[in-house]
Amino acid sequence: MRFFLLTTLWRASTLAAMRTGLPSIIHRFAPLLLRSSIANGDITRPVLALVAGIFFAAVLAAQAQESVEPDVLPSLAEQPPASAESVPAASTEPLPALPQSMPSAPAEPLPSSAESLPSPEQAFPSSPEPLSSSTNYTTAQTNVIAPPVAAGPPGAFNGKNVFPGGETVSSAEPRRFHYELRLTVRGVWDDNIFISNTNRVSDYYFAIEPEITIGVGDIEGRNRSYLRLDYMPSAILFVDHSDEDAFNQLIHLEGGYNFGRLRLSLFEDVALLESANLNSLFDTTGLWANTDASAPTRVNIFNTRAVANYELTGKVSLQGEFGSSIFFYPGHISSYTIDGGLYLYYNWLPKVSVGIGGTFGYDWVDAPTTDQTFEQVNLRLNYDVTAKFNLYASGGVEFRQFDGNRSTYITPVFEVGSIYHPFSGTNLTLAAGRRIYTSGFLPDQDFATTYVVARFQQRLFQRVYFGLGAGYENNDYFATQRNLSAPRNDDYWFIEPSVDVLITRWLSAGVYYLHRRDSSSESFFSFYDNQVGVRATLRF
Repeated sequence: MRFFLLTTLWRASTLAAMRTGLPSIIHRFAPLLLRSSIANGDITRPVLALVAGIFFAAVLAAQAQESVEPDVLPSLAEQPPASAESVPAASTEPLPALPQSMPSAPAEPLPSSAESLPSPEQAFPSSPEPLSSSTNYTTAQTNVIAPPVAAGPPGAFNGKNVFPGGETVSSAEPRRFHYELRLTVRGVWDDNIFISNTNRVSDYYFAIEPEITIGVGDIEGRNRSYLRLDYMPSAILFVDHSDEDAFNQLIHLEGGYNFGRLRLSLFEDVALLESANLNSLFDTTGLWANTDASAPTRVNIFNTRAVANYELTGKVSLQGEFGSSIFFYPGHISSYTIDGGLYLYYNWLPKVSVGIGGTFGYDWVDAPTTDQTFEQVNLRLNYDVTAKFNLYASGGVEFRQFDGNRSTYITPVFEVGSIYHPFSGTNLTLAAGRRIYTSGFLPDQDFATTYVVARFQQRLFQRVYFGLGAGYENNDYFATQRNLSAPRNDDYWFIEPSVDVLITRWLSAGVYYLHRRDSSSESFFSFYDNQVGVRATLRF
């Protein structure tokens, strides 16, 4: 069975290599029999259910052929050992600028095989910015604090540290070259592909999402110098509405260099989206819809962040920050933001660090929306309660000016997050915050987003993983010039349960259900949407 699967993949990749243009490759990758049935109008939901049943039957058959004895898998917070050497612990000094990962433990090898299964985090990676607000990728971001990262290999659109101090893991071979290949294929039924209140249209679509990760140095612990690149193209092919097919690309580049007392970090994120239902490298199902547009929307996003942290004394460090964000909406209102900040951190207790400082920036916005200047004053707190529980918070005030067109807009801004691993195989992340964004679709309007989001994941029956994500955000619009009414107010929420099975060391499969809903004071922007999907992932 494994030979048959590998032969099929090899033939598909050979055919793809003979053609130019990735979108056309993936169009030809779709099964011809399915498309002919759809064209004749013969396909129904029971038929698709039968196809899904055949798919999982084939997966179970592959498992039977493998004849792998059951094994107690390590928890999601664990990683496979890098070498036989013991893993050194990092200093407990606060490092507010350097991303780090949670402590990890070696994975136990299978008793019946010389090869061990991949860690659960490798098989079912949790989002490195766990379910953060979609506005990170659909509107301009002005604050410099991010939601917490999840345990395991980071790499999606967030390189900001929430683990200063505490024990972290360094790669045993810091100059070693790392790479990983992954292919995920999803089949999804969506009952509102236009996320519209007045034009509800359902359809089936396939998503083909290969991913490559390459890096050199300490890409896991981030305590030493490293460089890492993640790239994922995503092709979405609709069954009945081929004009809605989309080809999206996500690119994440990050690196760090340690001079001793001075540490430099750089993060670059690029999202080229033909359909803004793609949030990050690890959450591709569209949890956070673009509620500002309330429609599938083309947008190109470029986020740059540079951080320099200098250790003044054993307890005091100085951190400088620079950020740049470009949100380009073809045919709509684009924005171009730069910001800079300076913060002073003090290691108050061995596990507690506090910081104070400010951020200032300028936002160029396409006409007719006016350009804007903003300043923030923030207090920050990082608390490593235990090795299994981390808490951080940032709170302050933002002052925003609008080139003299209206009075200064003053509002609180904050970020609160925690990561908790109470038991082996159990993970819980929580984040909440308030931020200000410019609207890409309503002229002369900004909006304040307040959100809360949580993710829970539990290992069951050794190889089965249950996940549950849920989130809520409120978007309150306000005018950027005098004598303009901005009455729009949106309440958006989603919930997504999922079940995934680690079948072999190279194959996993699962199902998920996503419900999302937006209730807007402007009825045109309201919608609700349901999605049911099956997915399979190959790791190389």
